[in-house]
Amino acid sequence: MDDKNNTLEALIMKKIESNEELQKAVNDDLSLLMFSADWCPDCRFVEPFLPELEANYPEYTFYYVDRDKFIDTCAEWDIFGIPSFLVFKNGTEISRFVSKDRKTKEEIEQFLTDSLKK
Repeated sequence: MDDKNNTLEALIMKKIESNEELQKAVNDDLSLLMFSADWCPDCRFVEPFLPELEANYPEYTFYYVDRDKFIDTCAEWDIFGIPSFLVFKNGTEISRFVSKDRKTKEEIEQFLTDSLKK
């Protein structure tokens, strides 16, 4: 395997397991929270290119949030479609990509690029 593949395999989203971890992630300098679920086919569609996105956007700390474990948070934050992406900067939500539609790699890249400008 070449160095790029080794680097990509080492980049894995941190999985949020508790409300405390979720709050810590929200308070990071710049965090991307991906809300997803194991049963979601559109979520599975984005998984293959997530390590590449992590490598290409090192400004972000990437987090995986299981929608089913955080259903109350999703309702409170108006996250009704998955996968959905929220960007937080020092505790404040600065952008979101939330819809019921399948997201492409290009759409997510554009969202990440635009969010860096905020």
